[in-house]
Amino acid sequence: MQTLKYRSRGEFVSYLQELLNKLGYQIPGTGYFGQMTEAAVKDFQRKNGLVDDGKVGVKTWTVLMEKTKPAKKLEDKFLGEQDLIHFASKFQLELAAVKAVNEVESSGKGFFVDGRPKILFEGHIFWRQLRDRGIDPSSLANASNADVLYSKWTRSHYIGGPREYDRLEKAASLLSDPRVREAALASASWGSYQIMGFHAEKLGYASVQSFVDEMYVHERNQLEAFGKYLSVFGCLAHLKTKDWAKFAKCYNGPSYHVNKYDVKLANAYQKYLNQ
Repeated sequence: MQTLKYRSRGEFVSYLQELLNKLGYQIPGTGYFGQMTEAAVKDFQRKNGLVDDGKVGVKTWTVLMEKTKPAKKLEDKFLGEQDLIHFASKFQLELAAVKAVNEVESSGKGFFVDGRPKILFEGHIFWRQLRDRGIDPSSLANASNADVLYSKWTRSHYIGGPREYDRLEKAASLLSDPRVREAALASASWGSYQIMGFHAEKLGYASVQSFVDEMYVHERNQLEAFGKYLSVFGCLAHLKTKDWAKFAKCYNGPSYHVNKYDVKLANAYQKYLNQ
């Protein structure tokens, strides 16, 4: 584990925030080690007889892991080398290209430490999904649920980490109507590759719930959904030719260049090609 401290960033910080949340610290899963995270770390260190310096090194990681006991056999849900080899063979792709895409486009891991698949809930999508199911979203919108139901995209309501499930459940409970729960599930992105639930039937799943159930099983199932997405939306052809700009535009949208996804993919491909 990396040693983390104030102003650290990245997936290890996100993992730290997941563990702290499991212990009751209400910290947004931002992936940034800010003042709230530092205060929580110091409090945890004081309560567990550690030096309260706010730095997360070997000792703090050890006690954190012991206190939180991440979901039993969570490692049994992680992708292995054979999964990527099988994916490459199934879609007639170069293994180095598959590994590059898996590295750049996945969210690091497909599950939170509590064993549930990673999600991010989108309130503006929920607005549309309700409308598509014949429910007027404006009739449900009020100040108390403004964090889960809104007509335009904003990142201001993101909590990140496992607490996104709180937002999902809040949305699903706005009305005692199965259409509302389905709309809520359709309005979250799921798993390692953060595929939106509303794509479920287009990708060949019987329903949104069937898709969600698959996302709970294994990262292998999430990879399978990723493969279906690439096939249905035409991204697979660009991956076969290793046209990284076209692939990035297909998967990440027209603003892919802002985050240099094409450059990251090309660099990752060369790395795996030379291994």
